[in-house]
Amino acid sequence: MSTATTDEKPTLLLVDDDTDFLSVLAPAMTKRGFLVTTANSAETAFELAQLEAPEYAVVDLKMAGHSGLVLVRQLASLQAGMRIVVLTGFASITTAIEAIKLGATHYLAKPVDADEIVEAFGKKSGDTDVELSANPLSIDRLEWEHIQRVLTEHDGNISATARSLNMHRRTLQRKLNKTPLRTK
Repeated sequence: MSTATTDEKPTLLLVDDDTDFLSVLAPAMTKRGFLVTTANSAETAFELAQLEAPEYAVVDLKMAGHSGLVLVRQLASLQAGMRIVVLTGFASITTAIEAIKLGATHYLAKPVDADEIVEAFGKKSGDTDVELSANPLSIDRLEWEHIQRVLTEHDGNISATARSLNMHRRTLQRKLNKTPLRTK
């Protein structure tokens, strides 16, 4: 088995504000043959990508400063063929759809491992064999999804979203700080 030189390895940009997660994922992706660069904010990641656009990117959705969605749009504008996987601990249908519309290749809910990310990079189309749920979403999950959709419509502005939902801003903030409920 021959060893690939640094120039032959595909470049990967890992972006997450969780430094512990980056310290585990970066070596795992290096073992899988990537030349890895890390950033802990969308702003830093975009600066790095402007210097040399990576072939692949893994972007956390929720970070301090700009969100991962902003970074996905920026990265996709740098290089059309870039394979971008969005990771999130706060998965919602709305953010998944927006991430794909903005240029992400795939969207994964945390926890996730390096093999799942590599598999997501390889996906060129949707999966018709994905398991369809027999149970409808719970009322609480539907509320979470609706809030996420309205929040996206208002570009993340909490006050405007609260007004649109006819809800007190602090109540909305409490609901947003809760972990989203499972789909069942």
